[in-house]
Amino acid sequence: MILFDHVFKRYPNGREAVADLSLEIGKGEMAFLTGHSGAGKSTLLKLIALIERPTRGAVIVNGQNTATVPRAKIPAFRRQIGVVFQDHKLLMDRPVYDNVALPLVIAGVPEKEIGKRVRASLDQVGLLGREQNRPIELSTGEQQRVGIARAIIGKPALLIADEPTGNLDPDLAVEIMNIFKRFNEVGVTVLIASHDVHLIDRYGVRRVILEGGRVSDPGAAGADVDALPDLPKLVAERE
Repeated sequence: MILFDHVFKRYPNGREAVADLSLEIGKGEMAFLTGHSGAGKSTLLKLIALIERPTRGAVIVNGQNTATVPRAKIPAFRRQIGVVFQDHKLLMDRPVYDNVALPLVIAGVPEKEIGKRVRASLDQVGLLGREQNRPIELSTGEQQRVGIARAIIGKPALLIADEPTGNLDPDLAVEIMNIFKRFNEVGVTVLIASHDVHLIDRYGVRRVILEGGRVSDPGAAGADVDALPDLPKLVAERE
């Protein structure tokens, strides 16, 4: 599902956020991405979602090398990925319905189908019946649930989240993580960046530890990409 092959990302100011990073996340897997602030977690997620492109190396998502995706095709590429942000990124002057429906409106889905899928998405996060509330009327935890509903309304195969519980108290954080776990149980690949070690320990899933833009413990990260015998062929074929 996700493959990083010796990936580097250097920003225009010279900061190298990711350096020679190799990593594989399997289809249907749930994993946590952790490490100190500045370790490269957010950049790694941005590379997956094609918010950023690597300076060197290959990033392959669901069989597609992101380097081969032209700018005009990026919106279509992103439809296979649900993205959840720490700060929700909701339209505070629009009702919950409009916030959740936005990806489908952009994609040109018929209104009748949008209505059905908005209600289904809100039901999955426990907010059915709150369609006409504005985000400002909701608690912080409820706002995060709206963000998750928006992320999954397109039925993505991959769900990524950047510190989705960073602003929540411990009980609410567990509730949000349980939502991610339920999606993973029905086959969605889930990758979550989090610094909350105690919360991560509750779930007993794989932990990828970053340090200085690299995977600091190959064992913690799972498969060693260098040990995959057909990797050069695989990358060439997917390009």
